[in-house]
Amino acid sequence: MVYYQKMTPEGYQKIKNEIAELKKDRPRRIKILQEARALGDLSENTEYTEAKRDLGHLQSRVRYLEKQLKYADVVDKTADGKVDLGKIVTLKFDDDDETEKYKVVGRMEADIADGKVAFDSPLGQAIMKKEVNTTVSVMAPAGEYHVTIMAID
Repeated sequence: MVYYQKMTPEGYQKIKNEIAELKKDRPRRIKILQEARALGDLSENTEYTEAKRDLGHLQSRVRYLEKQLKYADVVDKTADGKVDLGKIVTLKFDDDDETEKYKVVGRMEADIADGKVAFDSPLGQAIMKKEVNTTVSVMAPAGEYHVTIMAID
């Protein structure tokens, strides 16, 4: 069974951009490898070993990202008034009355420091498909807490 990764159109484009940047850098890395190889004895040539390793990492990253695109399920925003991928939600954390805004995104795009929460994280699972003024319990590894959905954009 194939598992498709849900992601926003922005997340899909970000991966495409990273692949393009890596492919643009590939000729430079190949040239470094060729120059290191020309230095002579490969058994004691650390420049060659490092250049070969760096090129391998680049190619591995490109393959990984291309696989992510191949198995991507790009989800567009809906206008149904419920929390879903691509929407920005304003949450009030009931324990300390703090208010935070998060964009609900796919697993690959998640970055809590950048205000992006994965739909399948404990917080994301608790708020998915809920409406404004709904209070939900979040079962996180550190314990249970409650949030109220204040707005959905």
